Amino acid sequence: MASSAALGQAGDAARPMTREEKKVILASSLGTVFEWYDFYLYGSLAGIIGAQFFSSYPPATRDIFALLAFAAGFLVRPFGALVFGRVGDIVGRKYTFLVTILIMGLSTFIVGILPNAAQIGIAAPIILIILRLAQGLALGGEYGGAATYVAEHAPQGRRGFYTSWIQTTATLGLFLSLVVILAVRSFTGEAAFAEWGWRIPFLVSVLLLGISLWIRLQLSESPAFQRMKEEGKTSKAPLTEAFGQWRNAKIALIALLGLVAGQGVVWYTGQFYALFFLQSILKVDGYTANLLIAWALLLGTGFFVVFGWLSDKIGRKPIILAGCLIAALSFFPVFKQITTLANPALEKAIESVKVTVVADPAQCGSLFNPVGTRVFSAPCDLARDYLAKSSVRYTTEAAPAGQPTVVRINGTEVPFAAGAPAAEFNKAAAGALQAAGYPKAGDAQVVKMANPFDIFRPQVAGVIGLLFVLVLFVTMVYGPIAAALVELFPTRIRYTSMSLPYHIGNGWFGGLLPATAFAMVAQTGDIYYGLWYPIVIALMTFVLGLLLVPETKNRDIFDERDTAH
Repeated sequence: MASSAALGQAGDAARPMTREEKKVILASSLGTVFEWYDFYLYGSLAGIIGAQFFSSYPPATRDIFALLAFAAGFLVRPFGALVFGRVGDIVGRKYTFLVTILIMGLSTFIVGILPNAAQIGIAAPIILIILRLAQGLALGGEYGGAATYVAEHAPQGRRGFYTSWIQTTATLGLFLSLVVILAVRSFTGEAAFAEWGWRIPFLVSVLLLGISLWIRLQLSESPAFQRMKEEGKTSKAPLTEAFGQWRNAKIALIALLGLVAGQGVVWYTGQFYALFFLQSILKVDGYTANLLIAWALLLGTGFFVVFGWLSDKIGRKPIILAGCLIAALSFFPVFKQITTLANPALEKAIESVKVTVVADPAQCGSLFNPVGTRVFSAPCDLARDYLAKSSVRYTTEAAPAGQPTVVRINGTEVPFAAGAPAAEFNKAAAGALQAAGYPKAGDAQVVKMANPFDIFRPQVAGVIGLLFVLVLFVTMVYGPIAAALVELFPTRIRYTSMSLPYHIGNGWFGGLLPATAFAMVAQTGDIYYGLWYPIVIALMTFVLGLLLVPETKNRDIFDERDTAH
């Protein structure tokens, strides 16, 4: 292992990466691979997992579990950041690292051997939720540890390049999960996969866990932390020091609002909302939508490292803030062009068909439904919910009090009387919409890929190109973010201080984006209106970052005076 004296020297910036440093980056990145492998497993197999663990319970109970699983995925991560950040700043980076990967790995593996609801009853979904909560907590400590550990091993002047490698592993996790699922599905067949084969991808993760532990056990403690420990300067109460003292707490707040919130919404828009937009709004089939995103990620992943490297030359702040600004200015034209290419018939209908919901305002409530568990009953809400899910652009018009809800489609009236079955209205509305020009489900003009390499037709290549542009924005904001956060805080509270704003920015601002954006679409009847959420947050980050965030690329993170505030 290179000594601490050898690391952090300005002259090291020109030398090639050593074998030990490559091992540090690999060990740190494997946790991120795990995170994304598991994330995409749950996403891809959600229907099967729901059938295995929740189907035997009434809808209300299922809804509670769905809410808890959602919370475990995003909302619990900042608490993990606090718990493991504190341990990492007191005990050390290496040992905390081992604990977080072990919890993550076992939580994923145990899902593969967990009996379903038919075998052990209500205990099955409860244990599943506990595993998700445990994993959410571990994830909260994993990223901050990875970024801190790599940055504290990197030579001065190369931290952006070294830490950017961690960001590339999201793509590796995605492809790993897709390959394993496709291979197992092909081997077992669909029926067997739904019954028991779905467990194999979770069980296979134990191999990834074994490799991760083996590599991490060979690593030494971070040089910066080791030096501080030898000098007796470690923090005794990192939480109090990081967030109880305003001089440090304000830096965490500035990092959240001036860097990470914008980075989080640009990332989730470019990767996850784009996928949601393709499937739920443009009605692209799931197979094609996932392949389109996968190709864009494959083409764009190298730019994480490019922008990390560039941030060592020109600074973290200009690249991240430029990414936020360019993304905010580009989202509307890019998403509109995606509609033009991916579903031209829908775009034409949106422009030419006039749809108005005429209803008593007192009967129209909020359509915010973040986990899909709300049940609407008022005709106005049911009608708008149906139109939003059908990707119909509509306006609302106030009707006299007590008047039944009516939907006008190019002059044709479709009534929705109180107490009438929603299915009856939906059928009548669908007929009127198709007669007016809205495309049927499975319309031949919608982009469709016949196989994973069917990428050379102009329509497919065009959509991948636009998605690549969105991924490019992601790489601009995400490539340098780890280095920027590490450099803002002193070694003694670095793990704790950077983990919390990162997970609030990505888990809350970013994680809630798809649901919030769709609620805005449903409320307004405009399929692009949800983009205002990431645009406003990204512009807020641009302005606050410009005014408040210092440039940190030249800071010596081994010198406590250089990172003290």
